Amino acid sequence: QVQLRESGGGSVQAGGSLRLSCAAARNVDVMGWFRQAPGKRREGVACENSGVTFYANSVMGRFTISRDNTKAMVYLQMDDLKPEDTAIYYCAAQANFPASASVMCGGLVDSWGQGTQVTVSS
Repeated sequence: QVQLRESGGGSVQAGGSLRLSCAAARNVDVMGWFRQAPGKRREGVACENSGVTFYANSVMGRFTISRDNTKAMVYLQMDDLKPEDTAIYYCAAQANFPASASVMCGGLVDSWGQGTQVTVSS
């Protein structure tokens, strides 16, 4: 496992933007972002492995995942936010098994951050 720490959540009006950041204790090949809305299961939003990305259909074209491996950081740029994007967002990593970005976003995660709240108002 690897320790992860998110920052950057907050409240924004629909159509606005937020950028989430996650600092990992060390570089990991596969990292990503999940979210969990009240009453719903946690879902993979965006994942990345060696430059290959996977996005959930609901965020395609609006969210962008990026990495800075020199700093062991992963980011999630969220644009054109919608009320349905409201959720707790979790940084995630798969530190022990080789996995593609899509497989990780399907739930193959062994490390979680503490979560950061994103609230989008209409």
